[in-house]
Amino acid sequence: MHDRVDPNSNFERTRRQVSYLSRAEADKSVYTSLGFRCGLEIHQQLDTAQKLFCRCPAGIYQNGDDYDSEIVRHMRPTLSELGEYDGTALMEFKTRKNIIYRIKNETACTYEIDDTPPFPLNREALHIAIEIALLLKTNVVGELHITRKQYLDGSIPTGFQRTAIVGIEGSIPLPNKNVRIIQLSLEEDSCREVSDVGHWRTYTTDRLGMPLIESVTYPDMTTPDEAAEAAHYLRFLARSSGKVRTGIGAARQDVNVSITGGTRVEIKGVAHIKWIPELTHVEAFRQKALLAIRAILHDRFGKSDKWSINHKDLDFGQLPVDYTPLCTARDAKQRLTAVNLPGFAGLLSHFTQPGKVFANEISDRLKVIACLEKPNMLHSEQGQPVLSEGLLASIRRHLGSGPQDAQILIWGASADIDTAVETIEERCRLAFDGVPNETRKALRDGTTIFERVLPGPDRMYPDTDSAPIPIQNEIIDQARGQIPVSVRDRLTQLRDWGIPPDTYTFLLKRNLLPLIDKITGTGSMDPRFIGTLLGHTLKSLEGRGPCADGFSYNKIYGLAKFVKSRNLVPEIMKAMMPVIYEHPGIAFDSALTVIDHQSITDNDIMSYVPALKMRFKPKSGSVVSGACTEWIMGNLRKLALGNIPLRELRALVVREVGRD
Repeated sequence: MHDRVDPNSNFERTRRQVSYLSRAEADKSVYTSLGFRCGLEIHQQLDTAQKLFCRCPAGIYQNGDDYDSEIVRHMRPTLSELGEYDGTALMEFKTRKNIIYRIKNETACTYEIDDTPPFPLNREALHIAIEIALLLKTNVVGELHITRKQYLDGSIPTGFQRTAIVGIEGSIPLPNKNVRIIQLSLEEDSCREVSDVGHWRTYTTDRLGMPLIESVTYPDMTTPDEAAEAAHYLRFLARSSGKVRTGIGAARQDVNVSITGGTRVEIKGVAHIKWIPELTHVEAFRQKALLAIRAILHDRFGKSDKWSINHKDLDFGQLPVDYTPLCTARDAKQRLTAVNLPGFAGLLSHFTQPGKVFANEISDRLKVIACLEKPNMLHSEQGQPVLSEGLLASIRRHLGSGPQDAQILIWGASADIDTAVETIEERCRLAFDGVPNETRKALRDGTTIFERVLPGPDRMYPDTDSAPIPIQNEIIDQARGQIPVSVRDRLTQLRDWGIPPDTYTFLLKRNLLPLIDKITGTGSMDPRFIGTLLGHTLKSLEGRGPCADGFSYNKIYGLAKFVKSRNLVPEIMKAMMPVIYEHPGIAFDSALTVIDHQSITDNDIMSYVPALKMRFKPKSGSVVSGACTEWIMGNLRKLALGNIPLRELRALVVREVGRD
């Protein structure tokens, strides 16, 4: 081990090489040099009346504080048939968590707590899953086998999720490549987390057991933007069926990222697809930074078997600092421990993510595994030091630290500190390997935090409570006859109609193309107009706030029928839409009254033009004929709305203004 940090050492050279580029600065060549790979797991709730393995209603949500009873459970690992413990199970057991389930009688039953065997699988959900599997061009299985997938974080009371593979080996087309699909599965949803503080984690069970499909891709995406593009396509594809739920929490994305030399890291719970590019970009550079730390450690030590920590308890009286968390810990008579990390000088402050350093990797695990709420540690390389140099020197002497060592200070309940010391040593040992296999939680700013150890490959096993289900050809043929137009064909259709590209995401996201087909099917309305009405006017209304109860997109179809039956010009729909959106129960005739519409002939409208022309007073320097036309159009617009197309009116006004 070196006595001093040499600025020309491998440590400093490697550290300088970890130059972070923002996503705006990175192009495809950057991701190619990193060896960036990304795969997706897209989860989408199905719009069924009942849950997947019981007869409780699906889609009824409860407030976190509105429940009829609570159940408390604890995680206890058991040996597998091979005499081994699952790593995730051991991690969760270390946390000594109390898992609380808040139950609403309306949406839960004894099946959820594994007190009742599963009911037969919901066939409505199965038929929807087969339909979407065909859209993904997967091979539908001949026999459905229900398995149990371990869920050890407490989000499913039984400790496992029932799931079944419906289709395998498909693909979706992106502009520059086809992305391969590994499989589409049908499974039950997990609980909704309410809070996670200390040793108490709380869930609601309203979402538990709702039918869910999971579409899993190969790691075929080689840039962050490609990953988002594929996620959008998969979301649009599922929604094109018209049989999936929408809204907050109805669709969730898990993103798997790796770079050359790194390993697969799963980013869980990506709430919005627009987060994916930044999250995957940051994760790629996080892995690059961790590989640089590995190189430094190997330069200093070789393998981790030559490395170990030491720690000693301290007295709070030894730390005369006015730091609220320490004062609180002292008053609660908690335990205070200093930990020495040999050879880690300069590494705790080593960059990993924007605004984060390697010390955050340790702090995050202390929160999850040792249940030490943040702020949960101080260290010798704080950006804003809390401990003075004199105090740090005293702690180093107490620990027998060398000049290349780093120090961490932790506090908490005695049992938690024992777990915390193990956690610190474990995470630092993992640094010798580079990038740990783990699941990380997505944050809005594009960074991630540790969530749990990545489950092993043997987490799935047969469900002995459920018999295999044959998938007859008749069922597949029936589903094939119901599948909608593909997303690729829909995009072609949008371009052919001349609908503005800035509406595509909104229209596909809300599956509004069938509505455009329905409205324009008779040929009486222009698809470009309807698409723009939905993609601009409706989008603007939704952006201002939620619609009133009773509004549905079918109201727009009713509005189109009304406008056609009254021989009104379709442009009037744009003025009527805000009224219908805010007052869905209003009669369409009444909506016309609200916007002050009056029926008037073209000739009557044009009869106003001579007088308006005489009243027009041009501004200095204006082009008289053009300015006059615009001024007259502004005065006639309200009269013209619904009575004459504005384009036709403009042509008539231009001709009239041009006359002497």
